[in-house]
Amino acid sequence: MDLIFDLESEEYKNLWGFAQEVAKKIKTAIPCVRVGVAVVGLEVPHAHIHLIPLNKMEDMNFRNERLKLTNEEYTEIQNSIINS
Repeated sequence: MDLIFDLESEEYKNLWGFAQEVAKKIKTAIPCVRVGVAVVGLEVPHAHIHLIPLNKMEDMNFRNERLKLTNEEYTEIQNSIINS
């Protein structure tokens, strides 16, 4: 499925329900004011949602330089999200 709004109604509801669960875990695992959500879908041809830890509006800018973390740091964040 290429466009999020082309998902079947039940799939669409399930995707947003799952996004809500993950966003709550991100908020617990990563210090941030809130977790933002974006649905863009121009570069990656499948339905997906971006969940972004935010401390300021500029954190939503996809042109920002990406964080440079080690594999160990990514794994630590992943485990924090999973275990929160």
